[in-house]
Amino acid sequence: QDVLDMEVKPKPCRPHWYERHVQPCLAELLGTALFIFTGCLAVLEDSGGTGRLQPALAHGLALAVTVAVLGDI
Repeated sequence: QDVLDMEVKPKPCRPHWYERHVQPCLAELLGTALFIFTGCLAVLEDSGGTGRLQPALAHGLALAVTVAVLGDI
């Protein structure tokens, strides 16, 4: 009688291998490509007087835009 009264709980669903392995690698690849691209563009036409400020601001702006756009995901 006690065995019949027990509730059967479903097993928690494990994420697919794609979600566990491929998606994080793609996200890392796209993030790295974004920062390399913005960093290269920031120093492409260096006016000489900006020094390290221009690439630093470019990376900070890219990070801020990325967080603002994708922050809800």
